[in-house]
Order: sequence, then C-alpha cells, then structure tokens
Amino acid sequence: MDSVEQAIAAIRSGQPVILPTDTVYGLCASPYRAEPAARVYRLKTRPETTPSALLCADLDVLFECVPELLGRAAVMARAILPGPYTLVLPNPARRFRWLNGLKLDTIGVRVPALEGSGKAVLEAVGAVMATSANRHKGLDPRRLDDVPPDVRESCGALVDGGTLPGIPSTVIDLTGREPHVIREGAGSAAEALARLSSLAA
Repeated sequence: MDSVEQAIAAIRSGQPVILPTDTVYGLCASPYRAEPAARVYRLKTRPETTPSALLCADLDVLFECVPELLGRAAVMARAILPGPYTLVLPNPARRFRWLNGLKLDTIGVRVPALEGSGKAVLEAVGAVMATSANRHKGLDPRRLDDVPPDVRESCGALVDGGTLPGIPSTVIDLTGREPHVIREGAGSAAEALARLSSLAA
C-alpha cells in the first residue's frame, strides 16, 4: 500500500495524517466526527477553542458540507477559491462545531489548488479538517522533515509532497458587511479583495 492509499485508509478510520497542501504541510483528519479532530488538537497541543479549517477537494464538496453557503457566501467563495486562502464564512446551522472554536456560527474553509499526491488523497476522501503540521505556534513546515518527529510518529500516514512554499494561507473574514483580512499569507489579500469588489460593481 503506497502513502496515498495509507492516508486515505487512515483518514477513513479516524487517524490523523500529514498531507502536503498548496501552502504548508497540514495535520489532517476526518472532519465528520469530533474524536478525530480532538486527536489532532491533542497531538498539536492546540487549544480546542482555536478554530481549524475545513479543507475540501473542490467547491461542490464545500457546498455539500455546508449547504447554507449557497447565496452571497457561495458567490464570494467562488470568486477566490481554489487557492491559498482560508475564508471565514457564516455557519448558521453550526456545522462541524468541533472545528470552529468559540465562534460556532462561523466556519473557516479552504479549497486548495493541489497537484499530485495531496490532490489524490483529498479527492478520495472529499474533505478533511486541517491545521499546520507543527506544535501550537511552532514554525510552519515547508518539508515533511520540518514536522516534529513525535507528530510524524503519531500519524497514521505521511504523504511527502516535496518542498512547499512554507507560507500559511491568507485568512479573510467574510461574515461582516465588508471583507476583513485577518492574516496576510501565501495568497495576495489585495487581489482577493479586488475580486470581491468586482462582484459589487
């Protein structure tokens, strides 16, 4: 069984895995139940009050996971994704509440622009919960070897995607009247805001 097959099987069985994304290596697990997410939080030594992202293979999967996004939020998401962005969107049904920290009525979502092994895993499972594969507030891993050894050893599978950009995603909050950039990262915030502005033109 190769690393892609191992990762798919591990995710489906509730184990954490390490996957390459379009930004940094991610510590990922099935998003559909609370326990796999809790395992990731414990492994990362991250407070469960800190939100993690729902990482989806494509926009159709995202809208299946959070159907309430259809409407204004969906139009905004389509304008920016896929790409190196995390969008904070309304979550009125409080779906995936174990990923959302203290703000249960919002959700952070990603649709990365992937190639190779990371894409194969994500397409097979549809969606994962994802956070950078480091200790809480540690350095963002650009290579698989940058992931702390004990984190690697505790995962059900490791997928090596080579050297990644090493810069986390740009985070944009779209829950208010105007977009708000929370973190400037791998994606151009100015470009994303320009795309959003053109929607209202």
